[in-house]
Amino acid sequence: MIHHLPNALTLGRIFCIPVLVALFFIPAAWGAQAACAVFVLAAVTDYFDGLLARRMETVSAFGKLLDPIADKMLVAATLLLLVGFDRMSPGAIVPALVILLREILISGLREFLAGLQALSLPVTFLAKCKTAVQMVALAVLILGEAGPAGWPLPVIGEAALWIAAVLTIVTGWDYVARGLQVIRVKGSAAG
Repeated sequence: MIHHLPNALTLGRIFCIPVLVALFFIPAAWGAQAACAVFVLAAVTDYFDGLLARRMETVSAFGKLLDPIADKMLVAATLLLLVGFDRMSPGAIVPALVILLREILISGLREFLAGLQALSLPVTFLAKCKTAVQMVALAVLILGEAGPAGWPLPVIGEAALWIAAVLTIVTGWDYVARGLQVIRVKGSAAG
């Protein structure tokens, strides 16, 4: 049963999304604090599911498929909630949009590469940094005004979101370039 733990953590990340949505509808400060806690818990599972799968040697095709889907669902839902509940300024919609569009682009590229039966491209250190900055930015924005008095959390969160967007562009470009290289190699081998 323990060998199913990594996939259970990934599924748990997906099941956190409806809880997160429900907590956004609570107008009290504790609603934002609880939503932040749920988001942080979900984000932490992203680190541990892959780590455990590799250490326990239980990496599965299901886990490889589900992990990036769970990540994208969590990030997309959170960004939409933050925009929909006015938890970020209109200017912060730009980095949010950059992050969402990059996720769609990379998902499409991954699907295309899978159709070519190409090896998946490994995640780079910079991409891991992007994910970390993005998750911190989103957690801070969820907490927002419900955080410690005197801390400009919305400003800090939006600044971190802009940093994440820049890293998103850089890592997205790198992923596309590596993907195109794989496509050229596969095309040359087929022709």
